[in-house]
Amino acid sequence: MTSSFTELLDRIGARTPAPASGAAAAYTGALAAALVELAARFSEDDEALARALELRAQLLELADDDAAAYADFMLTRSDEDRSRTIEVPLAVAAAAEQVSVLAERLAEHGRGSVRGDALVAVELARAAGRSASLLAELNRGDGSRL
Repeated sequence: MTSSFTELLDRIGARTPAPASGAAAAYTGALAAALVELAARFSEDDEALARALELRAQLLELADDDAAAYADFMLTRSDEDRSRTIEVPLAVAAAAEQVSVLAERLAEHGRGSVRGDALVAVELARAAGRSASLLAELNRGDGSRL
């Protein structure tokens, strides 16, 4: 597991246009969703568990989508590809918000022994959402940064 995570970090840290911050935000949201899964399992909350699994899968897919959208835009500079560099981070932010809501619920009503995991999930999800929203806003600009 550690080598896979190291490989992911190496890919993000490489001198390439993607994956970069958009994918990192999505992966952060997915990490938060995994912590929600943990808290849901210990709290025996099957509904929260199922939703966390869905959100984690969605966020992992969005990480790939973000990298592809940015790479495509760097090649084409088209309005269509620019719009994807806005839409994908907005989708990451929306999914991260859902993770945060689940995590908050589990922090309040779940098993006490995993309250810390749920609270960390809240913070990670919020950071992912804020980061993705920031990227969408930057990518909406005049393009001088892209």
